[in-house]
Formats: sequence, structure tokens, C-alpha cells
Amino acid sequence: MSELYEQIVSERSKTEGWLERIPGFKGYVDNKARREADRLLREHIAGQLVKRINRFVAAEKRLLESGGLSYMSKTATMKGKLQHYRDRINTAAAGYSGFFAPIKLTPEKMEEIYAFDEAQVRYLDRFDMAIKAFDEAVTAKTGIDEALAVLDALTLEANEAFSLRDDVLTNLSKTLG
Repeated sequence: MSELYEQIVSERSKTEGWLERIPGFKGYVDNKARREADRLLREHIAGQLVKRINRFVAAEKRLLESGGLSYMSKTATMKGKLQHYRDRINTAAAGYSGFFAPIKLTPEKMEEIYAFDEAQVRYLDRFDMAIKAFDEAVTAKTGIDEALAVLDALTLEANEAFSLRDDVLTNLSKTLG
């Protein structure tokens, strides 16, 4: 289990402790904690992406101020892709299935969801490197197109990985083929 999940489970209120003794209720409570853990993790990732987007925007501004007007279309497109990716994570369906949810997730599927979420955390480090490379290219006034291409490819890859998370939630691949 993830540390965040364990933290949330260990910090549940005393009331939930006695509710767990009711037959059938323990699974509901565990799923409630998983839902909260999933929400907190996605909020964290989205918040960290905002910081990276802001660093990208700062480098973009320096590029504009140093005469890089010809790059503004590319950087604006890149910024939009980064923001779209952040929005997808922030508004994604929870990795959880409640009592009345149309999509029921087994514990094994929940572990898959957490694996995909963990991968999104690793993408944060890769975004750090790619944005740093873009910033350095802006400073050097060389390699800007290449740095933007790397950042674009990374954004596409991260979005695809996040789509796989949605696929686990909806079992879309099984229904299509």
C-alpha cells in the first residue's frame, strides 16, 4: 500500500473504528479512505504541475523579452497542453467504487490505479528536467525548438499514461476488443 493510503487509514476518526465492526461496513470504510487518498494524491500532483507550468511561463516570458516573439505560438500551444494535462489529473474520476457506483473496482484494480498515479508522480521529475532544459535553451538562445519538442513529447506521453489509468477505471479495452 502507498504511504499516503496508510496515512489516511491510520488517521481515520474514532467513529469509523466502531463502524468497521458492523458486518459489511469495513469494506465501505476502506474504500472511503482510498477515495480520499486518491483525491489527495491527484490534488498534490496537479498542484506540483502548476508550479512547473509557472516555471515554464517565466521562461516563456524571458524568451519574449529577449526577442523571441517568433516562438510565442509554439510556447502558447505547449502551455495549453501542460494546462490540459494538469486539468485532466485534477478533475479525473476517483480510483474508487462506492456502493452505488456503476464501475466496481477490485483491490487488484485499485493497486493498478495507484501504480498509474505513482507514475504520474515520476513524470513530475521528468517535467522538471524538460522545463529546466527549455529554460537553459532560452538563456543560451539556442536549442529552443529542440527543448520544446522534448517537452511536447513528454506531455503527450504523460497524457497517454494517464489515459491508461482511465482505461483501468472503465475497462474500456475489454469492451472494445
